[in-house]
Amino acid sequence: MNKYEKASEILKALAHPVRLQIVIGLIENECNVTQIQEKLGLPQSTISQHLKILKNSKIIKGRKEITTICYKVINKSVKEIINILNKPKTGE
Repeated sequence: MNKYEKASEILKALAHPVRLQIVIGLIENECNVTQIQEKLGLPQSTISQHLKILKNSKIIKGRKEITTICYKVINKSVKEIINILNKPKTGE
């Protein structure tokens, strides 16, 4: 897979509003499915489906903590993309 295909896969994974919210939340604070669910107000199964897509795209990684899995963003490019999206708009 060349760099453009990899970039395209990352952008596709980020293109869903829920996944984008999950990634932004995980950059700010690592957390588990229950915490994400409480923050977004969505069913656990929905959150798990989105996390699976983000994991398969190598954007996030889970770390086992006793009985839960704590997720964090591991892709530096994704962090840079989110920083660009969160920059204040000037001149608009």
